Amino acid sequence: MTPQRTLSLANWADLLVLGLIWGGSFLAIRLTLDEVPFVTSVAHRVFWAALILWAYVLWRRLPLPSGRDWAVLGVMGVLNNVIPFSLMAWGQLYIPTGLTSVFNAGTAIFGAVVAALLLADERMTPRKAIGSLIGFFGVVTAIGLDSLRDLDITSLAQLAVIGGTVSYAFAGVWARVHMGHLTPQVAAAGMLTGSSVIMVPAAFAIDGVPSFDLGLTTTLAIAYYVIFATAGAYLLYYRILKTAGSANTMIVTLLIPPVSILLGAWVLDETLAPNVYAGLGMLALGLIILDGRLMRRA
Repeated sequence: MTPQRTLSLANWADLLVLGLIWGGSFLAIRLTLDEVPFVTSVAHRVFWAALILWAYVLWRRLPLPSGRDWAVLGVMGVLNNVIPFSLMAWGQLYIPTGLTSVFNAGTAIFGAVVAALLLADERMTPRKAIGSLIGFFGVVTAIGLDSLRDLDITSLAQLAVIGGTVSYAFAGVWARVHMGHLTPQVAAAGMLTGSSVIMVPAAFAIDGVPSFDLGLTTTLAIAYYVIFATAGAYLLYYRILKTAGSANTMIVTLLIPPVSILLGAWVLDETLAPNVYAGLGMLALGLIILDGRLMRRA
């Protein structure tokens, strides 16, 4: 068995920065949606971030994808960007940003289940089953019994965001099976390019020609989630992944919701029901059990 890597102070600093960046992305997206349609907001995110990452790839002179790689990157773009970015952006029109980030924390839970179903070396052990089950009930608790009984636009928005996390889970399996030979930076740039090929024409077809006569708040929000929460965050994420390992990197999913919840309350005066915090606590417990380190130490 590969020994669990320990987190250095530099790793913890990177994780905290990444949690702050991604925690702020939910607020930035919500501010953008006040002026920009959600399809166009996603097109902005993937197109400009792809340009930034390709500039980085060319500057570093990293090896470019081959012919077959582009099909793989296109599928990855759909699973990791087109579907989750679109579903979550639409969902944020109807539910608070903090709640969106809580559901997003379920990505690791769904990822463990999907990996166990599709990958031979990721079997569902009793520990993983218990952690996944607790995390799943955390998601259900965050949704709330009223939303489960009454299917309205709020319920659909919550289900859309959860659908985005499930898509992230399948993207993780796809990347592991088909993209291991690509450098992370090239994989991210190619993935965003595949996403742009879909989202830019979709934005023109659905929303019309994008307007660049936007307010200062909207412009800054777009710049934030393009430069920092997408292009920059991918580079930081892969640096943490390389030095700390995937299990340690998963900790960031627990750092994002508190940041998003605080920003939503401060900027948008959002309030969340008690069941959301109870669900987040169950999600955190499920992730801790999935990680397994505390149990081994006990």
